[in-house]
Amino acid sequence: MPPTRKISIRLTEKYYTKLELLVESGEFTSVSEAVREAVKLLLEKYKEQLESIAQMDTYR
Repeated sequence: MPPTRKISIRLTEKYYTKLELLVESGEFTSVSEAVREAVKLLLEKYKEQLESIAQMDTYR
């Protein structure tokens, strides 16, 4: 596993409860794993925008 960084986030009770349900159903082993998957999907969604931003930074 690549190096990781620990962060802290706040979620509404509703979101946390839904994540716990996914863990309890066996979909994920932990809430942290579910959040990592959500972040991964978000970054995949914005992949092109992130690449454009990264290219712009190389010209500075």
